[in-house]
Amino acid sequence: MKEITINPQQIAACGLYCGACKKFLNGKCPGCKKNEKASWCKIRKCCQEKGFHTCANCDKDVKDCKIHNNFVGNIFAFLFNSDRAACIRYIRENGEEAFAEKMAKEKQMTMKK
Repeated sequence: MKEITINPQQIAACGLYCGACKKFLNGKCPGCKKNEKASWCKIRKCCQEKGFHTCANCDKDVKDCKIHNNFVGNIFAFLFNSDRAACIRYIRENGEEAFAEKMAKEKQMTMKK
């Protein structure tokens, strides 16, 4: 298994930190940015179409975004106690490097609710 590192390029469009994901670390997933199987993800598609790295680059508040707050995302948030909106707010306030550092240090993919 790879070691968790600080790498802003491993932040998914929705605010998850792929760099701390077990599948990513075990080489079973290339991460959201390079995972062509993730074409179903509307958040990823929206960011790609707009040329954004993450939703933090968008002017819209993630709480008001129907793409970010979709049914699948809400189920994911419930099952994994994940607060992706908090991740996006953290990135906006502190930057991608600080977010990657925080997630790597805490060995977490997401901020908890």
